[in-house]
Amino acid sequence: MSKTNSEREFDVIVWGATGFTGTLVAEYLMRQYGTDGDLKWAIAGRSKEKLEKLRQSLGVRPGDLETIVADSFDKDSLANLARRTRVVLTTVGPYALYGSSLVDACVEAGTHYCDLAGEVQWIRKMIDQHQARAQQTGARIVHCCGFDSVPMDIGVWFLQDAAKQRYGAYCKSIALLVKATKGTASGGTIASMMNLIQESRKDRDVARILVHPYSLNPEGERDGPDKRDQQSVLYDKNAQSWTAPFVMAGVNTKVVRRSHALLGYPYGKDFRYREAVMTGDGAAGWVKGATMTAAIGGLVVGASFAPTRKLLQTFILPDPGEGPSPELQKTGFFNLMQIGELPDGTLIQTRITGDQDPGYGSTSKMLSECAVCLAKDAIAVGGGVWTPASAMGGLLLERLRKNAGLTFEIRD
Repeated sequence: MSKTNSEREFDVIVWGATGFTGTLVAEYLMRQYGTDGDLKWAIAGRSKEKLEKLRQSLGVRPGDLETIVADSFDKDSLANLARRTRVVLTTVGPYALYGSSLVDACVEAGTHYCDLAGEVQWIRKMIDQHQARAQQTGARIVHCCGFDSVPMDIGVWFLQDAAKQRYGAYCKSIALLVKATKGTASGGTIASMMNLIQESRKDRDVARILVHPYSLNPEGERDGPDKRDQQSVLYDKNAQSWTAPFVMAGVNTKVVRRSHALLGYPYGKDFRYREAVMTGDGAAGWVKGATMTAAIGGLVVGASFAPTRKLLQTFILPDPGEGPSPELQKTGFFNLMQIGELPDGTLIQTRITGDQDPGYGSTSKMLSECAVCLAKDAIAVGGGVWTPASAMGGLLLERLRKNAGLTFEIRD
């Protein structure tokens, strides 16, 4: 009989630890928590040799950090892995290709789970397949625990909490605007996007899930006032800036709406949320926005056809496992602005920042703190397929501020 979640050998197992992002996670956990403290963690992957090399690079003796060998397509090895830990943290994507059996194993073992998935069609599949069973076993399944979608999801939670405290009311709408970022796209994220585009071209149901604004909401609650994510250059009068489509909005906006639904619609059924990239005022701002919009459109079109997709993957886009140098990670950052509007028209603005590049440095820290929060903190919700905000809310906000280099602040 499997041990209960609180009796497990480990608090966290890092699955995919020898990959680029997995290694960053292991390095962060080593710096932040060590191996002789309150957090009991281990590293796991397909290759014993690579795991041992990683352990050695971390400067840890064999007896102080266990290495676990398993395989994404060996269900018995995944089941054994899941039974040994309270939380599985996984960086192994594209999740639609490599992640489903691991979620199955965690749900059946009552093991909490977090990932970096931004694949809406796959997340919807996991919700439909596992929500009821996860509620029974107590497994908390939390997708989107990196740059998509922790800053945005927790940011809305933070802004609405501040609005309620200051004004006694929640915002009826929130716009998240990307002011500035420095960093490179994750090779894993690119691979996931390519797989997503291929799936959507083969299956019209997948395409519908990708464009439906409420496709991640609970069954029977997949409607509301929001329409499709921004597709063109638009002027934002509150920000006094032209804006362009944000490539990650297609994930983030759906996660925020699912959070709102899972929390019981505290902001009202007419709550609206959108995301975009600020490009500046005047003619120059419009031109920059138009250029960004065209670039995104060109990338999607190019990725939609096998010959051009192959060219993009060969000559332009990073491969899975590739990433920036440590120096580039450290000099990266992100700067986001939220503008909330209360029912009486009052505006409230917040600033969200991260101190490393969003795709790797900051993401590895956010994912790690999500796992530790799931393992160690007194989370109020039971089992189910959750979002970062609906599962962890203020507990995760505190960890992100304290440990992960993120700031969330009201701008007066």
